Amino acid sequence: MGELTSAPAPPVGEDDHVRGSGPEAVVYLDLGCPHCAASWPRLARLDLRLCFRHFPLAGKHRRAAALHGAAEAAGLQSEDAFWSMVDAIYADHGHQDDPHLWERARALGLELDRFERDRRSAAVAARVRQDFEGGIRAGLVATPTAFAAGERITGEGIQDSLAILARD
Repeated sequence: MGELTSAPAPPVGEDDHVRGSGPEAVVYLDLGCPHCAASWPRLARLDLRLCFRHFPLAGKHRRAAALHGAAEAAGLQSEDAFWSMVDAIYADHGHQDDPHLWERARALGLELDRFERDRRSAAVAARVRQDFEGGIRAGLVATPTAFAAGERITGEGIQDSLAILARD
């Protein structure tokens, strides 16, 4: 019998959230994860074409689904709003309840009724689930995890590994 392996991460597509230039890195993150929050400030500054993929671990982080829904709902109003919401969630990671999400949406100038409707919608849940299922098929079990230069990079060393890629 042959060796069992995971599928590759899905290729970056037009519906992905991508920013920056340089070498491409697909990063699976959980907006409820303290390790992801600690990694984010450095990851966000790297000179990479960074593709954000949702990987909410709701069994470990009770607000993960709500946080991912908020980021995706912000993204429906503008791609910049998606990235600004991700930055805001990670910058103030201790405040994850709905009133804090509404305040972030207000500060970003989002249409609040639309934000609230979208973040609870089946379409947003399906978009988050699409990323999550792609990560599961690619063998993800933890966050943060990145795919770059044909390699899977997981855990504490993710920032250093991606920083090396950005310099090459």
